[in-house]
Amino acid sequence: MAKKKKDRGDKEISAEDLAEIEELTDNLGPEIEIPEELQEELAEATAVDPVPENGTEGLAEELDAAREEARNNQELYLRALAEMDNLRKRNQREKEDIAKFGNENILREILPVIDNLERAVEHASDQSEGTGLLEGVEMTLGQFSSVLQKFGVEPLSSLGEVFDPAHHQAMGQMETAEVPINHVVQEMQKGYLLNNRLLRPALVMVAKAPQPVTNNDENPEPTEDSGKNQE
Repeated sequence: MAKKKKDRGDKEISAEDLAEIEELTDNLGPEIEIPEELQEELAEATAVDPVPENGTEGLAEELDAAREEARNNQELYLRALAEMDNLRKRNQREKEDIAKFGNENILREILPVIDNLERAVEHASDQSEGTGLLEGVEMTLGQFSSVLQKFGVEPLSSLGEVFDPAHHQAMGQMETAEVPINHVVQEMQKGYLLNNRLLRPALVMVAKAPQPVTNNDENPEPTEDSGKNQE
């Protein structure tokens, strides 16, 4: 009996078989009792899952909501990825700036020493004596210049150049016809660049047009002798 029940349970009952079984049971009348096992199988086969009240519309709304959430998550992921990339690039630039300009303050303090050595060389060049001292100062100055160049410090070329507020600091104007207007005519203190960035501006004088010379001898005032001659 158990084997038969197992075989019957493994076999699927189609809708046509169910309809035929129901028709037969109706024709048999109330005298025939249906076994409980068969009644259970009939109940399970005819059972239908409850259909949601909203039907397929609710499923479509849930699907749209899931798709919208997926799009939002993808946008958040891409934005976070871009921010991480920008942060990595910014950190890399900061590291490069530290490597290039980390000694900026020390190098700026060395520049006045270079200025004094250059003045000493210029002053000693005008004198006939002290040749040995001049050579020593020039050698020291050359060594300082080599050290600065090693760390990326280069002097600015200002004389004869167009006045540039980004590199020059004007100390005044000088009338001259030898240099074009708004050009540097005199350099009072040399400027320097550190890895192509301004380390110290150059102190300069800017050329301006000379004032026209007035000739007062064109209309001389009459003298007493000229008045007597006219008489």
